Amino acid sequence: MSAEHPSDARDEQREEAEREADATPAAGEAAGDAQASEAEGGEPAASPAAEGEATPPAAKRRRTRRAGKAKPASGEEAAPEPEAPPPAPTAEQTAASKSRSARPAAPAGEGSEAPARPAPAPRRTRPGGAAPARRRVVRARARYVRTPARKARIVCVHLAGKSVAQARAILAFTPREVARDWSKLLESAVANAENNHELLEDDLIIREAYADEGPTIKRFRPRAMGRATPIRKRTSHLTITLSARPDTTKRAS
Repeated sequence: MSAEHPSDARDEQREEAEREADATPAAGEAAGDAQASEAEGGEPAASPAAEGEATPPAAKRRRTRRAGKAKPASGEEAAPEPEAPPPAPTAEQTAASKSRSARPAAPAGEGSEAPARPAPAPRRTRPGGAAPARRRVVRARARYVRTPARKARIVCVHLAGKSVAQARAILAFTPREVARDWSKLLESAVANAENNHELLEDDLIIREAYADEGPTIKRFRPRAMGRATPIRKRTSHLTITLSARPDTTKRAS
C-alpha cells in the first residue's frame, strides 16, 4: 500500500474548496450541461456524488472533522453562555441597606412626611396621686481648717441623721479640738436655713457631714548633727448639709 504524498493532499484540499464554492451557483449549470450532452448523444457528465466517491479516504476523514466543528444551522439555537456571578456588595452598600431597612415605613397616603414623635411618658407619682415634693437642702462649708481630715472624720461620723439639738449636744461633749470647728459650722448652716430659705430650726436634720483633705503646709525643724526634719501641717475642708424633715415636707405640701 503506497503512502499519500503531501503535495497530492494539498491539491485535493484546494480542489475541494473550489468545488464547495462553486457548488451552489454551478448546480443549475451542471444540470443543464448534462441534459445538453445527453441530447447531443454524448456521454453523461459525471455527477458530484460520483466525484465524491472518487475522493480518497483521507479527504473523507477531513470532511467529517470539519462537519463536526461546523456552526449550528439557522433554525437551531445556540446554547446560552453561563452568566458571571454578581459582584459581592461592599461594606458601605451593606450599611446603607441596613439603615434603609431600619427606617420605619411611612404610612400610606401621607407621602414623605416624617412620622409623629411618641408622646412623653407620664411622670411617676405617689400612690396618693400627688407628685413628690422636693426637699430643700442647705449647705455650709469651712475651708482650710487647720486640722487633718482623718481627725475631723472621727467626729463627723456621729452627726449624720441627727437633729440640730442632738448634734449640738454631741459636739459639746466631744473631747477633741476639731469639735469646736464642727460646732461653728453647724451654727452657720442653721443660720443659712433660717435667713435664706425660711426654715425653722426644729424642722431641720443633718443630711450629710464630711471632711475633705486640703493643702499641706510644709515646715522644717532642726535636729542633731545639722539635720532638718520636715513637718507637715495638714488642712481640711469641712461640709455640713441640712434638710427639712420628711414629715414636715409632707405637711407643708
